[in-house]
Amino acid sequence: MEVRNPEQMTNPIPFSVIVPAHDESAVIQRTLAAMLRDADKDGLEVIVVCNGCLDDTAERARSFGPPVQVLETDKGSKPLALNMGDAAARHFPRLFVDADIEVDYASLRAVADRLLESPLLCAAAPELRVNLEHASLLVRQYYSIWLRLPYVRNRLVGSGFYALSERGRQRFEQFPDIIGDDAFIHRMCELQERESVRRSAAGSPVFFIMTPPRSLRDLVHIETRRRASDDEMRELFGSASSKESESQKRALLRLFARPWLWPSLAVYLYVKLESRRRYRRNRQRDSHKEWHRDLSSRR
Repeated sequence: MEVRNPEQMTNPIPFSVIVPAHDESAVIQRTLAAMLRDADKDGLEVIVVCNGCLDDTAERARSFGPPVQVLETDKGSKPLALNMGDAAARHFPRLFVDADIEVDYASLRAVADRLLESPLLCAAAPELRVNLEHASLLVRQYYSIWLRLPYVRNRLVGSGFYALSERGRQRFEQFPDIIGDDAFIHRMCELQERESVRRSAAGSPVFFIMTPPRSLRDLVHIETRRRASDDEMRELFGSASSKESESQKRALLRLFARPWLWPSLAVYLYVKLESRRRYRRNRQRDSHKEWHRDLSSRR
């Protein structure tokens, strides 16, 4: 694989972006407009995979023209969409971006360049920013804790965005039919093989924006789904790295030394405990693998 210094590139190496989309009419234009603004279209391939859509997501995506390519399948399945997009992609790195994520071309380019210049990296993502503009106070309190934890602060790959180098993509045959594709990528790539890219070669900030659920009720639904994903990963691949798990616990305990964070910590712990209770109930009913998608963030 050819590796060049991005600062010396006059013709940037192309890369591919795969966007799985299921009834994303409300957000797909916002997502694609951000990606394509100021883009070098000769160095970019965007594949939107509409899976099980009953709305006009495909038509809205096609309206952008090249470099956007639209694939469609009647079956609503994110793993299927990821595999379809991956099979159609021509370039590495490959960036997998949820349809409700906001990220500009400069950040996409910076992540792709970082994977190209570092042959030991398997996965990367921009720094995460959370849009809490329309979130309730309780949701804001939850994220004030979540954003302080190592999962977010230490080489985050996930939460709607991850990019794979050719080396990283060679770790598996295809995306398995599971709930959490980002958790799967965590298992395929060790901590030292992942990177959160915060600055471009020119020093500009590199980030993507995730919009969380607006209400605590919706947040608990999403966290319940995450627990189902974690349990599924343990069943398929065994327990996760104990070092990363212990790091999360230690960081959370350190936050209790800050009394001004106690109200937010109470909300955070409530969400964790309530989602655990609901997941156990759903598992008893054999409904724990049902897909729950937050619609409040897509208004």
